Amino acid sequence: MTYCVGMALEKGLLFMSDTRTNAGLDNISTFRKMTHWEVEGERVLTLMTAGNLATTQALISLLDERSKAPEDRDPTLLAAPSMFQAARIVADTLREVIAEHAEGGQRADSAFHATVILGGQIKGGPARLFLIYPEGNFIEAGEDTPFFQIGEMKYGRPILVRAYDPKMDFEDAMKLLLVSFDSTLKANLTVGAPFDYHFYENDSLCKGPTGRIELTDPYFQTISEGWGDALKSALDLLPRFVPDK
Repeated sequence: MTYCVGMALEKGLLFMSDTRTNAGLDNISTFRKMTHWEVEGERVLTLMTAGNLATTQALISLLDERSKAPEDRDPTLLAAPSMFQAARIVADTLREVIAEHAEGGQRADSAFHATVILGGQIKGGPARLFLIYPEGNFIEAGEDTPFFQIGEMKYGRPILVRAYDPKMDFEDAMKLLLVSFDSTLKANLTVGAPFDYHFYENDSLCKGPTGRIELTDPYFQTISEGWGDALKSALDLLPRFVPDK
């Protein structure tokens, strides 16, 4: 399973993804689920994937190959004139990959499906964030839906819903995401560290802070332990239940 979050802030876009994939309890591996395309000063795109690993790796490979050797009739991520068109390219490619699996006799309900978060900025337009479904349709983040989650989202969602603020700076938003990922990690063994992150600052047109956070990272350990202690303290402060007599 997977857990990825893309978040729109007033200052930019923040992305975080786990790296665990598994095909059973005895077959657990680490794979990077975040990919970047950058032409400094012209465009920066970040893509995160959840779903079947063969599907997501084929998607990334096709997008890469077509960007490096484009055909005249096919637009690519490095030639798309807007983020909307970039989202269409990703959506069409994802649908194509899934259809190829089906045509090859590899149909198993939704076993070969995948979901994608795409965000970034292309010169001449604003920074935008999209959620792309396996059917090839997609939606865009806005005021009512300022962040997207894919994968195992239910455990980490409550803290995002309660504490998200579009005015957050990068550092505070990272703290919020790490609490969300820590909650998911503790509740579901199919999500695991390390966690990759990227912050894109609006109108910079270059990659911002990127990195990988391990379970042994001192800051992550502080966040995990501090959040657990804070929850216990908050519970103790709530009034005790008094049953009706």
